[in-house]
Amino acid sequence: MSKKVSILLIYTGGTIGMIKDYPSGTLRAFDFNKLVSNIPELSQLECKIESISFKKPIDSSNMDPSHWVSIATIIEKHYDRYDGFVVLQGSDTMSYSSSALSYMLENLSKPVIFTGSQLPIGDLRTDAKENLITSIQIAALQENNQPVIQEVCLYFEYKLYRANRTTKINAEHFEAFTSLNFPALAESGVHLKINQNYLLKNQKSKKLTVHKMMDTNVAIFKLFPGFSRELLGAILNTPNLKALVFETYGAGNAPTDDWLLSDLKEAIKKGLHIVNVTQCSGGSVIMGRYSTSEELKKLQLIDGGDITSEAAITKLMYLLGSGVSHKSFRTIFETSLRGELT
Repeated sequence: MSKKVSILLIYTGGTIGMIKDYPSGTLRAFDFNKLVSNIPELSQLECKIESISFKKPIDSSNMDPSHWVSIATIIEKHYDRYDGFVVLQGSDTMSYSSSALSYMLENLSKPVIFTGSQLPIGDLRTDAKENLITSIQIAALQENNQPVIQEVCLYFEYKLYRANRTTKINAEHFEAFTSLNFPALAESGVHLKINQNYLLKNQKSKKLTVHKMMDTNVAIFKLFPGFSRELLGAILNTPNLKALVFETYGAGNAPTDDWLLSDLKEAIKKGLHIVNVTQCSGGSVIMGRYSTSEELKKLQLIDGGDITSEAAITKLMYLLGSGVSHKSFRTIFETSLRGELT
């Protein structure tokens, strides 16, 4: 008889962890120790569920790299004891958090599923129950006594995505996230359909390595018609800035003003890593396709390909924190480390 699969829920905060007190109409924190008694459907899952909560639950707008380190540390501490992990947090910064964790957890061979909800768990029309139940079910999936999912994912509204491919697209609809440049890893309907061909498979022989140094000397600059030299200069000359996500138009295009190209060239000469990422929700940077990106290619901006801004900024933090040499930085960034790039 095979042992019962064990799942650890990690509650960091967010709407999913709130329950409505109907007499007063106020929201209060949900007691995850009483999870199964409040959601009896969980008893139908053939797995053991335990939970751990942040001492002080935080709104996802307050999520920062120190909290990512806390999540990674909890997973590291309990890695051998549990078969899978479900991280509950607010949806606003979930794509950032889950992308960051994908880099921080090197050689991951177990599922880490991020989920949340648009409505509190005790609300009559809540999406929290389905998101939570299916996330646990997916985290518990095994084949030949091995986890089916072996990467950091994000589950929301019937779809499981690779975390570092996601972006939040809606603040009101239950379908809050999308992954425009990579297919869903699984879809939940009458049956749970796993798209095996898209899953990351890791070598079991390699031990989990948890990276906890994230360098936040990074920035994002989104181009818009009419941005000034002074505005860009304020960003490029930020003290201690080491890397910049340069959100360009379309397939990686930017204005061809002499001052812009010279200022970018000077910043790169001083050691700033500049990554060309499209501000479009889907699609890829293809530098050189149009004349408006040919000059950026000549400047040797780092090619962001089809990476999301969330995955790009967290990848920069991770690589800078890992002490990657300046010489190899561009090559490593342009290499897919956790399936974040096509």
